[in-house]
Amino acid sequence: MAVGIFDSGLGGLTVYKAIRDRLPDLPLVYFGDNAHAPYGVRTADDIYDLTCAATERLWTEGCDLVILACNTASAAALRRMQEKFVPENKRVLGVFVPLIEALTERQWGDNSPPREVAVKHVALFATPATVASRAFQRELAFRAIGVDVEAQPCGGVVDAIEDGDEILAEALISSHVEALKRRMPHPEAAILGCTHYPFMQDSFQKALGPDVTLFSQASLVAESLADYLERRPEFIGSGTESKCLTTGTPARVSSKATQFLRMPISFDSA
Repeated sequence: MAVGIFDSGLGGLTVYKAIRDRLPDLPLVYFGDNAHAPYGVRTADDIYDLTCAATERLWTEGCDLVILACNTASAAALRRMQEKFVPENKRVLGVFVPLIEALTERQWGDNSPPREVAVKHVALFATPATVASRAFQRELAFRAIGVDVEAQPCGGVVDAIEDGDEILAEALISSHVEALKRRMPHPEAAILGCTHYPFMQDSFQKALGPDVTLFSQASLVAESLADYLERRPEFIGSGTESKCLTTGTPARVSSKATQFLRMPISFDSA
């Protein structure tokens, strides 16, 4: 019984850890496509092809359910995958919906018509590809009305995080928040629309100020997955072993992952 978690690099480890904490007995197979990271500057077709290849690899590990713990892949590839690529006996889920459900104060799986919500001004920080897709705004429109979303493409932040350069990442975050505030001076809430960004959550909060509510994905996705598997246990899969795979150099990725999570973690070659 294994669930697959996919990310273009190390950002999805925030989701991996949250799921492991929430469902400690559930085997997880993490796949990081580090050799091709970052995805945020790639074309939609390129992201789709890479995400499909990674998903197929996770299927070979017995993961009938795959979580795209990569907002760029969720934004640029998920809908097309669900329409044209995923067979009936498999499921591929993204990370936007649990976040939007929390923002709009909906229960998991609430499919009622869109309605007014308390938060009216939302800042979205994401990769350029995620911002260009407008996937977040599209999903939000299914659930809420009257919400103004200002999206800021955060070029360079993922690279800085993957390189372990926190000083550069903090400087870039400050610059991106300043750029967004010129267009939306007083956001009520901010969405960290990339699973890398929780590694720098304190920097986002500092730049935004204490009055802005910050929404991050990892714990929300973990809770949503627990609910999903309770309702659809047939998608837990046939895999029985937890492992972490990478298309990059295993020793280097393991070292970076251990640094990020502050706990030992070892990657094998995919």
